[in-house]
Amino acid sequence: MQAKKRYLFVSVGVALLFLVYMWALQIADFEQQQQQQQRWYRRHQLPRYPDYDQRVFPWTFQEDGPQVHHQHSSPRERRSVRDNLYKNKRCRMETCFDFARCQPHFGIYVYPPQRGDEISATYRKILSSIQESRFHTADPLKACLFILAVDTLDRDRLSAQFVQNARTRIHNLPTWNDGRNHLIFNLYSGTWPDYTEDLGFEVGQAMLAKASANVANFRPNFDISIPLFSKDHPLKVGGMGGTWGTNGAAAPISSSSSRRYLLVFKGKRYLTGIGSETRNALYHIHNGDDIVLLTTCKHGKDWEKHKDSRCDHDNREYAKFDYQELLHNSTFCLVPRGRRLGSFRFLEALQAACIPVILSNGWELPFSEVIDWRKAAVLGDERLLLQVPSMTRSVGRDRILVLRQQSQFLWDAYFSSVAKIVLTTLEIIRDRVDSVVSRNRLMWNSLPGGLYALPQYSTDPARFPFYYAMLGKSPPPQFTGVIHTVSPLQSHPSPVVKLIIAVAKSKFCAQIVVLWNSDKPLPPRNKWPSTSVPLTVIQGQSKAMSSRFYPHDVIITDAILSLDEDSVLSTNEVDFAFIVWQTFPERIVGYPARSHYWDGSRSCWAYTSKWTNDYSMVLTGAAFYHRYYHYLFSSYVPSSLLSMVDRMANCEDILMNFLVSAVTKQAPVKVTQKKQYKETMMNTSKSASRWADPDHFAERQTCVNAFSRWLGFMPLLHSQMRLDPLLFRDQVSMLRKKYRDIERL
Repeated sequence: MQAKKRYLFVSVGVALLFLVYMWALQIADFEQQQQQQQRWYRRHQLPRYPDYDQRVFPWTFQEDGPQVHHQHSSPRERRSVRDNLYKNKRCRMETCFDFARCQPHFGIYVYPPQRGDEISATYRKILSSIQESRFHTADPLKACLFILAVDTLDRDRLSAQFVQNARTRIHNLPTWNDGRNHLIFNLYSGTWPDYTEDLGFEVGQAMLAKASANVANFRPNFDISIPLFSKDHPLKVGGMGGTWGTNGAAAPISSSSSRRYLLVFKGKRYLTGIGSETRNALYHIHNGDDIVLLTTCKHGKDWEKHKDSRCDHDNREYAKFDYQELLHNSTFCLVPRGRRLGSFRFLEALQAACIPVILSNGWELPFSEVIDWRKAAVLGDERLLLQVPSMTRSVGRDRILVLRQQSQFLWDAYFSSVAKIVLTTLEIIRDRVDSVVSRNRLMWNSLPGGLYALPQYSTDPARFPFYYAMLGKSPPPQFTGVIHTVSPLQSHPSPVVKLIIAVAKSKFCAQIVVLWNSDKPLPPRNKWPSTSVPLTVIQGQSKAMSSRFYPHDVIITDAILSLDEDSVLSTNEVDFAFIVWQTFPERIVGYPARSHYWDGSRSCWAYTSKWTNDYSMVLTGAAFYHRYYHYLFSSYVPSSLLSMVDRMANCEDILMNFLVSAVTKQAPVKVTQKKQYKETMMNTSKSASRWADPDHFAERQTCVNAFSRWLGFMPLLHSQMRLDPLLFRDQVSMLRKKYRDIERL
């Protein structure tokens, strides 16, 4: 009897232990989901990778993906698909990336397409952006990163762009190595009805640059979330967003800017399936006045078979409003999830300077590793849809202004073209490869953005000209005079000697550097004047025109006074221009001005040197700028453009103006007019001056158009501002004027 009781107690105990075990498994699964949701809400922190179940599920792979036996798969079945596709889901840069391949250069190799490869127009844009970048290499042995020629953008089996046999073609690549050091781009994954993240092949140790990334599968600091963009998205910047004027000129958003609508949305409504819940409920908060949320059931072949009682009314309301008119006249734009987590509405809202209100739980926002989206968007919760109206109404006018300005900055810096999306992706990876030399969040989230703030120059924002005001700093009160010389020292005294003496007398001058690019031998030291500041002569190795902007280590000051050898400047003019530059350290400040205009008869940009009250360039023959632009010019400008400048021996000054205006979105600053300024070179040699060459002006016309094609837009901005000394030309005693010599010249 006692034995029977013991057996009974043991049996009951085992049963209880089994129930506790099963209950613990359910609790662990629940906690895992909660951790994923919490990570989605804490956007400001680097997300931690959840501890997923490591069990192996018995799925059999066939060509291009697993065979799922049920159309509507359960959560457990979806997890099994995910675990097979992402077998290396614990991948991090430290474990699944070979850093040794990235020394000494961050090179990117694009596999050549194979015969019969079908590449979509969108993927061609991505490959073109990489091949035109400064990272591209044609030698796979020098590559740090590999890009597939197989088009992996659309992995929806029902799509016409779906590439068959992708798994075999990718895994047979000679350097695939389980995807190590490979980057895969993807915009669409999975198919109807569940739209899982099935790509049809194992990604292995490859990084994914993926749209609609789900935090459940996203590998932090390894994968990269990119935005979903349409096939019509421009390769390069074709136009600015909602707050940019003509020719890229910024039209500032004032605090009084108000729009007709508070919140708008116009898009498809899904009657069944994934992504239908939020859009089906939008009519609850639509009031037809300042909140206009329009949906239509009229899409797909069989929409009439499935339409509900609201479809006809919704379709009529949908047809009454123009989508672009709604976008550009609303303060907030709703961005609910569609079939996938991301949607086109996200980029459309950013472009229109409409603050995105994001309702897509679990979406890893684009470039969230570096972008602080709290400063540019409203992050909502799909489960709290009814609170959205009160939430948007509670946002104050000042906060709205900040959000709109930041959204426009992010659009222009990272999302306005396919090239910028691709380059942002590559720069994030490059920062990971060399984490010591990488951008901080200030650089990524402040003008001019991470693409123009190169950390190889410095990781300290205080050393960049565009962060001075933000950090409450002023540029150091010294400059280096850099004189570009191509003519020998023949006359006594020669023009360059006179220039050296005048510049050295400036109380702000710390040193003078002469770049000797003449074909003649370097003159001995006794031929150069004695100065109160150090004088260094650097003999150019290549004699190339672009070498005048090389970032020589000998230059120790932030400010550079760039001079042609025939420039005629007095010490007063130098001092005054430097004082002006200290107020505008991110711009070019100087004397000789030029302009550009659109020639409608020839449908191209034109260059002009006519003296008018309007200018868009200040030539670097007599101008101040920050030394960072030397580094940016040498590191950022494509080698093809530098070769063009060197071949022509022309246009380097125009190219520098294009670069600085593209970075700052501002015009240069011209100081006091000086009609005696010489643009013609001193004809001291037997060869004809390049300024006297009739082809010289035509070449500059060609350059203006070539440089605008490189950027994809015209960055030069017109200005009519000229800064003169106080009391300049006033009818008062010269003794009351600080820079009296300027008027006498």
